[in-house]
Amino acid sequence: MKPQLLKVANSPVQSFSARRDKVPYVNNRWHYHAEVELIYFKEGNGTQFIGDNIKRFRTGDVVLVGAHLPHYWRFDDNYFNENEENHADVVVVHFSENFWGSHFLNLPENKSLKLLLEKAHRGVQIPDSHSAQIGELIESILLHEGSRRIILLMEALIAIDKCTDHQSISSIGFRHNFEETENERINAIYNYSLANFKRKLQMEEMAAIANISPNSFCRYFKSRTRKTYTQFITEIRVGHACKLLIEDSMNVKQICYESGFHNFASFHKHFKVITGMSPLNYQKSFLKK
Repeated sequence: MKPQLLKVANSPVQSFSARRDKVPYVNNRWHYHAEVELIYFKEGNGTQFIGDNIKRFRTGDVVLVGAHLPHYWRFDDNYFNENEENHADVVVVHFSENFWGSHFLNLPENKSLKLLLEKAHRGVQIPDSHSAQIGELIESILLHEGSRRIILLMEALIAIDKCTDHQSISSIGFRHNFEETENERINAIYNYSLANFKRKLQMEEMAAIANISPNSFCRYFKSRTRKTYTQFITEIRVGHACKLLIEDSMNVKQICYESGFHNFASFHKHFKVITGMSPLNYQKSFLKK
């Protein structure tokens, strides 16, 4: 698929970028950049796209995204409504892999740090048990100047490396295609799907959005994303169901239909395949936490 190349601006007096975003629409599209990205969602929920992986992101999440790995975080619709109480609060750090010098990562003491950045080429999801501590380290980078900023970034990366249960996000076989013509097309498919997943979507309808023939759409989508469009839309629906289960404001059958499924047995089956547990067990597991 074709993400948009993003140029990350650096201050002439700082070797890497750190910022706080309080709005949900900053870089709100499928993109990549030459820098590694370390992101902490202090406040915010939505759908996360990294490589060929789709899942929910939520308040407290910390993610490490390697250089040139396409990604996109789309906040839930209620974050775009000024009357809602929900507000985005995200701390983002961008740094080049060699900003500390071309030989730094080759030092024997930094072997594990170098391996972590290699793992980040697929994206690294930090487990909930460590995200609060690492999130605080990321946030503290904003409050410091000089060498302390670099030390805090290293401390955050070392803390991630010590998490033995962190998970790779994108599949090992994911490859991205940077042809310029793909950018708007894949964005159109993503955005239309996210806006309309609650109803039945026809292939002819999606082909029209992509501006290709219906016979070519399925083949095109799988060649760019390594999954069928049916898999893609099912993952979005299950992700939305996860959000509703966590909110605990509807019963499971209501959630099934509110998430775009038209058959309860099908909903139960797909939910278990994607999350590894039934909807009720997922809800109990989250509420227990």
